[in-house]
Amino acid sequence: MKEITLVIMAAGMGSRYGGLKQIDPVGANGEIILDYSVYDAAEAGFDKVIFVIKHEIEEDFKKIVHGKYDGKIKVEYAFQDINNLPEGYKVPEGRVKPWGTGHAVLSCDGMIDGPFAVINADDYYGKEAFRLIYNELKNNDNENEFCMVGFKVENTLTENGFVARGVCQTNNDGYLTDIVERTKIGVKDGKIVFTEDDGETFTQLEKGSIVSMNCWGFSGMMMTELRNRFAACLERNKDNMLKCEYFLPFVVDDLLKEGKVSVKVMGTSEKWYGVTYKEDKQTVVAALKQKVTDGIYPEKLW
Repeated sequence: MKEITLVIMAAGMGSRYGGLKQIDPVGANGEIILDYSVYDAAEAGFDKVIFVIKHEIEEDFKKIVHGKYDGKIKVEYAFQDINNLPEGYKVPEGRVKPWGTGHAVLSCDGMIDGPFAVINADDYYGKEAFRLIYNELKNNDNENEFCMVGFKVENTLTENGFVARGVCQTNNDGYLTDIVERTKIGVKDGKIVFTEDDGETFTQLEKGSIVSMNCWGFSGMMMTELRNRFAACLERNKDNMLKCEYFLPFVVDDLLKEGKVSVKVMGTSEKWYGVTYKEDKQTVVAALKQKVTDGIYPEKLW
């Protein structure tokens, strides 16, 4: 029986938030957002979770999560190291941030043998998202078919500023045809809009538009593709090595355009919660408290 793994990207420091938001408590008993993700994943059927972290936060991170999930789901750690580069490349002087979400997942190379899902540590996705992606990974043996959970854009916004989302286009069969990263989506005059020129102009996004929240499901071939394409990404950006990033959605988009894979988009009515900004925290706390009241989660998760 194939092992199905959940990869949780937790290496980012959260510059807009202003601290290590991955381990900031939001539950009544000190639970952090990823506690709910692990709980939902274990309930859905996932066999293993891999936390992708940086060596610099290992001690603080493990104080919060190590041993917590014993007997519920297998736990491993992968380390996103800025120096983990293909042969012939080196970190330019002055670069301090990791190489992006594609590089984060590549940190798990050698630890995954089969299908896997990928999520962000600081996003709450809801139970349905994990059920959808687990069932698809379990039941689909097509190596060339990936999947993702798509959220309605209005369910992914914060009142406290702009958010970055991948806006998705699908065909009539519900398969991804295009994904465009919009880095500043928000609400203006009661309408959902995005700007690409720092607020000089705004373009409306229709309510119900599907966006990616980095909730992906991949076959094992994705790890091979990530490994094989990293050097080419660095080569294309050799004049921008201080800032370039190896983004997971970009690799998916390349594979789509090359006709190597298809991506099934599974819609959900779940509402996203996250702490993009410090002011978001109380909204998340209140929402999760209500879910306990409604019986969706127990009083104490673990």
